[in-house]
Amino acid sequence: MPDPVYLDYAATAPLRPEARDAMLAVLSERWGNASSIHRWGREARAALEDARARFAAVIGASPAEIVFTRGGTEADNLAVLGRAGLDPSRSVACSTIEHKAVLESARSARAGSLHEIVVDGDGTIDIDQIRDIIATDPPSVLSIVWANNEVGVIQPVDEIAAICRDAGVAFHSDAVQALGKLRVRVDEVPAALLAFSAHKIGGPKGVGALFVRRGTQLTPLMHGGGQERGLRPGTEDVAGAVAFAAAAEAAEAEREEVMARIGAMRDRLEAGLRARVPGLVVNAAAAPRLPTISNVSVPGADPEMLLIGLDLEGIAASSGSACSSGAVTPSHVLTAMGVAPEIAGPSVRFSLGRETTEAEIDRVLDVFPSVAERVRF
Repeated sequence: MPDPVYLDYAATAPLRPEARDAMLAVLSERWGNASSIHRWGREARAALEDARARFAAVIGASPAEIVFTRGGTEADNLAVLGRAGLDPSRSVACSTIEHKAVLESARSARAGSLHEIVVDGDGTIDIDQIRDIIATDPPSVLSIVWANNEVGVIQPVDEIAAICRDAGVAFHSDAVQALGKLRVRVDEVPAALLAFSAHKIGGPKGVGALFVRRGTQLTPLMHGGGQERGLRPGTEDVAGAVAFAAAAEAAEAEREEVMARIGAMRDRLEAGLRARVPGLVVNAAAAPRLPTISNVSVPGADPEMLLIGLDLEGIAASSGSACSSGAVTPSHVLTAMGVAPEIAGPSVRFSLGRETTEAEIDRVLDVFPSVAERVRF
């Protein structure tokens, strides 16, 4: 059987050598508790603060503006619920295509009201909606995903952030998929809060970060020893933070070259699939998208059997967010875009990464048409 093909990098990426080496060095040499005052603790603290400074430099932030978390989901929850908790009488706002970490946080927040900002058929936001919400019911936090994890649509977060800043509204963005793929600089985009995750860029799982711009207030979700400025108590994962910083530096250093190469492969994949599979739809094709994500639908195909068929051929893809696994149901993102159920249901997300090769794209182009034909009703 041919070598397996992994095209699910939006779910997770393999650990980078730089991150692994950095992590192992801390685990073996700087394993102390960073809150302890003795030598072992001071060594761990130094490693943690060095990681904080290095990660901050990647996104143009101050080290004091970085709060390490246990992942992107926690960072999103802290941003949304941490803002909503300041004044429960105020509304919260987010788009309908947010990652569930934001969408469900907003829906569960004890807030005056919830504004769900709709998108058009290509997944893009009409900024006039945001202006109207701010003018009539200014929210405690307004959250718009920087780059969607299912269809890859990139939102104009620089413009949205500026509108929110000028109105005194805290703007948060889930930047988990954007980091390492797009230029993410907080000295250029005036967001108040940005969420990140290490394992999407080749860092370890279970490590994330929240950028909290100086002067932005949050209520903590947990209580304990006061670590991470009291916003994320608990013994710090020094090895994870150091590995995250190493992965972020490596991803940013190669970003332009790698994304250009990946984008060309993504375009070739989509053109080839369109030519080989009758009726195939590329979702959000007209919108600005990450070069790493291609979401395609095969009308008339059984969605579960489509993924199983690819897996049996040794090809890893997904139906959307890996955080929504367990049942193959129509994507809430595609549904929010107004995609008909018969198209939204049989969708496949191919997500490419730095290790993706031209041969792997050829393999998908060879296999996908026959798999699609077999599972069509």
